[in-house]
Amino acid sequence: MAEYWIIDVDQAQILAYAIADQGSKRIQESQVLPGLKITLLEEALRRSWETDQSQVGAWLMTQFQTKSL
Repeated sequence: MAEYWIIDVDQAQILAYAIADQGSKRIQESQVLPGLKITLLEEALRRSWETDQSQVGAWLMTQFQTKSL
């Protein structure tokens, strides 16, 4: 199982792809880190524009805990 992400920091957009069958397909949830939704990472990226990294990290941790990642 392999995947790659293309991150556009200016637009707070993450394009995630799974590599399979000699190609790749776009995914909305990580296959390497099951349960990790790409939209959650995009939200963290947007939050990083407005708050410091420790606050974003704390917010992410609460998201992981409430979603049982």
